[in-house]
Amino acid sequence: MENLVIKRALLSVTHKDGLAEFAAFLHKKGVELVSTGGTMKFLQAQGLPVTAVSDVTGFPEILNGRVKTLNPRIHGGILANKDNAGHMKTLEEFEIKPFDLVVVNLYDFKSALEKGLDPAGMVEEIDIGGPCLLRASSKNYNSVLVVSDPAFYDEAMQEMEKGGVSLDFRRRMAAATFRTTSKYDDMIASWLAGEEQ
Repeated sequence: MENLVIKRALLSVTHKDGLAEFAAFLHKKGVELVSTGGTMKFLQAQGLPVTAVSDVTGFPEILNGRVKTLNPRIHGGILANKDNAGHMKTLEEFEIKPFDLVVVNLYDFKSALEKGLDPAGMVEEIDIGGPCLLRASSKNYNSVLVVSDPAFYDEAMQEMEKGGVSLDFRRRMAAATFRTTSKYDDMIASWLAGEEQ
């Protein structure tokens, strides 16, 4: 798929910098906003209509928020290749709506390191759902735009203003995102191994 029109977005971010403007832009473009916990409350406070992930999955957040987005109604909508008729038929069969945009940034593990939290506290700062969403949308850059850093919001809006987000930009965002998740995992691995940070 060369140009991707953004119709439905999943937003779940730790860092809210620039999110109000970006989400308002998406809403103005007619994009359906789906979100989780704190991000959803933030968007609602901006006066934006937003659908809760739990309304999409039909399942509440559980285990103190450890499980929110790990669900076929989320990941099926992200991983379906829109150029694959079989994939789209499966979505239709299970009444899963595809996502076109995933906006996620991760729990701030670096700040947790700097605070010197105890092991139990550190473990709670290890993001699981976020990296899964980022890796899934990066893998499927053919059909999904992933934005893993607020620094890319302006460029993403410029792409959308063209009428469709280019494959080249989606691929570049996927590469940047895999670098982000790689660094994140390495930071956690170093902590677990007891290495100096």
